[in-house]
Amino acid sequence: MTTHRVGARPPRGSATHPEQTTDAARLAAHLEDAAHVRGGHADALALPRSEHEVALCLSTATRVLAIGAQSSLTGGATPRGGLLLSTAGLRRLEAASGGGLRVGAGVTIAEVDAWALERGALYPPGPTWHGATIGGTIATNAAGAATFKYGSTRAWVDALTVVLATGDVLDLQRGQVTAHADGYVEIARAHDVVRVPLPRYGMPGVPKLSAGYFAAPGMDLLDLFIGSEGTLGIVTEATLRLEPVRPAACLVFATFCQRASALRFVDCVRREAVATWRRGDHAGLDVSAIEHMDARSLALLCEDGADRRCGVSIPADAEVGLLVTLDLPHETTSAQVYEALGGGNGTAGALPRFVQLLSAFGAADTAIVAAPGDVAAAARLLALREAVPLAVNQRVGAAARDVDARIEKTAADVIVPCERFEELLDLVDEEFRQRGLDGAVWGHISDGNIHPNVIPRSFADVEAGREAMLAIGRAAVALGGAPLAEHGVGRSAIKQQLLLDLYGREGIAQMRAVKQALDPHGVLAPGVIFAETHST
Repeated sequence: MTTHRVGARPPRGSATHPEQTTDAARLAAHLEDAAHVRGGHADALALPRSEHEVALCLSTATRVLAIGAQSSLTGGATPRGGLLLSTAGLRRLEAASGGGLRVGAGVTIAEVDAWALERGALYPPGPTWHGATIGGTIATNAAGAATFKYGSTRAWVDALTVVLATGDVLDLQRGQVTAHADGYVEIARAHDVVRVPLPRYGMPGVPKLSAGYFAAPGMDLLDLFIGSEGTLGIVTEATLRLEPVRPAACLVFATFCQRASALRFVDCVRREAVATWRRGDHAGLDVSAIEHMDARSLALLCEDGADRRCGVSIPADAEVGLLVTLDLPHETTSAQVYEALGGGNGTAGALPRFVQLLSAFGAADTAIVAAPGDVAAAARLLALREAVPLAVNQRVGAAARDVDARIEKTAADVIVPCERFEELLDLVDEEFRQRGLDGAVWGHISDGNIHPNVIPRSFADVEAGREAMLAIGRAAVALGGAPLAEHGVGRSAIKQQLLLDLYGREGIAQMRAVKQALDPHGVLAPGVIFAETHST
């Protein structure tokens, strides 16, 4: 039975105060996230090991920023004073009823994956970097390469334990607390009831979205906290749903000499995969992810020697590289894959059909395969993928060191409906060309998500790049997509502006009303998602 009211409870666990330090060396290790935003500072670092210790932190601090692995690319995990609250000590990891997993916020995606692997199961929605923590991925509704098949984090969270800014604790189970018809939920505390007005704006209908607070008629209260970037409460534990049978993953990297051919190939593979799921056809073509790299990305791999290190030959005329994850029946062996590739009667699912499609679009000769169980081959292809952002980040860092200290990473995280994807790529090309920018574009083409990145030669390139990212984000909205797909909003001024563009001033006001109801003193993650409105 559903209700629009949930009761809060006191925190459980030891009433002892958490470990806390002001040691400069220990603080220094936590003063910036993966966005490398400058100026991070904090008064102290707390390492609670229970929800009660989390609540004690909130009762004594006026500004609290919860952090996990600090893999944020938005500055959202870069502190601006106050108390840093690390979730590293929240370590629960055990089976839950119904085949799921109950996990603490500080547990990493890699640890969850290892736990699931031992049981032949899969937790699909994790980001490509497996060092991210569960708390962080829930905070941003993280989505990785396999969103095309499996969806984002939200679809795999069945329950949450959340400590509110007041120290009250909510136990939320999916399906139990939903919005009243008038658009609110209520939280019953020991001495009062707090009414939380829920946002009323419409969200873009795209498979990845990390753009402020979730909103939908009749929404589940659980979903308000997923993607809220730590601004409404601190998630201490979650119950995750698992895919009970882990498919045998086969990675294929191939290059295309024409972008149009690559896009037609992707469209064909996507259509066949969707048809396979609809039919429940275990022998059909089943693809969970297609990642792409543009011509500049491929050139960077060659410039840095990453292609040779990873055992990959990239033709000089290649315009697009694709890394495809084929989900084969779980019992598929590497021998069966190689037999099928050799034209034999191997039973490697629909692999022969996939090779046929590669041939039809002129890419079969460049294909490199990492068969299920070939850990070394898979690691090489995944390293090739990661070498692209690494190459850009190294060049940004070198320019900041050698040219102008103001130079910083300038990138976008946009998504559009797949039928508009080519228009988006053309628009990115034009924005870069008009501004004379060097840049690389990569992303998750199977769900229409790309990451344009500027390779700056001067601070003027950074300034022009910011203008380009605003234009690209606004164009994504005009194409029916969103300017904030999987990284969140954080403290980025550009992303906060794009959030305003997406929902308008009224939408931002609705978000602020939620924040005011749940965190009236602005204790949690001040300045994240929307700028602070008061001096501190």
